[in-house]
Amino acid sequence: MFEKDLNIAFLLDFYGDVLSERKRTVLDYYYNDDCSLAEIAEEIGITRQGVRELIKKAEEELRFYEEKLGLAERFRRVQNTAERLQGLLADAGVNEEIQRAVRELSESVR
Repeated sequence: MFEKDLNIAFLLDFYGDVLSERKRTVLDYYYNDDCSLAEIAEEIGITRQGVRELIKKAEEELRFYEEKLGLAERFRRVQNTAERLQGLLADAGVNEEIQRAVRELSESVR
């Protein structure tokens, strides 16, 4: 069975623009639109096996970019740190204006 790695959808957000249009389109159909291999094959005019191979190659490419650049992991770390900071500020009873500024910063990295 061909199983979806939902982390790929996250990587697609970061590195999708560096994929070929065909690979990006296939991954978008598969992960974001939840289309089946058969639906994608019919839409772009290739076999189900061709779609599966395109997906696998595109996934490998996205993993390669993440391994080399680490942008998605860095983003997750910044987001987690901002959320922890928000909680600490609220627990410490820090001025609401400072909490709001941190919340806005946290939301800007989403």
